[in-house]
Amino acid sequence: MYSWVALVKKENHLICYKNLLLKRFNDFLFKFSSKREAIKSNYFDVLDGWRGISILLVLSAHLLPLGPKPLQLNFTAGVMGMSLFFTLSGFLIANFLIHRPNVYDFIIRRFFRILPLAWLYLVIAFLILNIDYERFISHILFVANYPPMTLVHGTSHFWSLCVEIQFYVGIATLFLIFRTKALYIAAFLCFFFTWYRINDGVYVAINTYYRIDEILVGVIIALAYNDKLGKVLPKIFRSINPSYVLVLFLISCHPDGGPVNYFRPYLAATLVASTIYAKENVLTELLSLKILTYLASISFALYVIHPLLVNTWFGSGDTFERYAKRPILFVVLFVLAHYSTFHYEKYWINFAKKVTNKKRKKIIY
Repeated sequence: MYSWVALVKKENHLICYKNLLLKRFNDFLFKFSSKREAIKSNYFDVLDGWRGISILLVLSAHLLPLGPKPLQLNFTAGVMGMSLFFTLSGFLIANFLIHRPNVYDFIIRRFFRILPLAWLYLVIAFLILNIDYERFISHILFVANYPPMTLVHGTSHFWSLCVEIQFYVGIATLFLIFRTKALYIAAFLCFFFTWYRINDGVYVAINTYYRIDEILVGVIIALAYNDKLGKVLPKIFRSINPSYVLVLFLISCHPDGGPVNYFRPYLAATLVASTIYAKENVLTELLSLKILTYLASISFALYVIHPLLVNTWFGSGDTFERYAKRPILFVVLFVLAHYSTFHYEKYWINFAKKVTNKKRKKIIY
């Protein structure tokens, strides 16, 4: 009798435990599949969504086989992801400078956002990969994407950080000289660098002078959004169906897209801008999912860390073994990225905010 009662109690405990696990799992799914509540304005929601999509595209391009090789979908996905990321970066940087035109604040905050993790990664990577001192210096100074191209396997993705940092320095220099007119100069330079790319017949490359137009076009969106370029562009962005732009953008990212590749920056910008201005629809609902917001928050760490894991046991072996290990690699990657974002990087971001806010208080008083 006693053993039967104990068995029933044990079974009830198991059922309760099972229900608790199911409830937590359902809460988890709801948390990441539901829409995020708007914070200040809807466009921040869609921008986070685009950033989340951009990192998914880049990780997929680098870590997964995306269809038969002749289709070149891995190449296309990588170009799409980076083009979206650069457009978002240009928009957010310009928007920051429009509303807070302080070069000191800008440089401090951006450098402390990028450098702590980037430099830590480089130190670890160069120790593991045993790379020479000269290459290390070119990486630390973010000039490794210029000839004679000192990027190596394990740091090749740093070309994009080189483009970003060089853009920060360039726009800050322009701002020191021309103040808010610098953004209009940047908008003009966007067309200049596209012309330069067309003149050299370059569809896609990792050199800053062949890629910077993808960032500068984001400046144009920011100027239009803040009513600095009249009413024509906002009107165009409101009237465009992003679905059609998405198809053209996809073509512009494919190596067989031909001359359409030259228009990739402007198609990416139009795609993003059309969702900024769009009323609520299926696409904006998708871009507002919490899972994309979370991916956006850890996207920088995901991007920086993932190649080093590929150069360890997680990426070793033949083709079958490497892809069999991919689930483990993804788990480790997301754990490291989460910890880096909400602990290591957060410390430096908060430090930069304290420094800039302290400086502002001194100026006020």
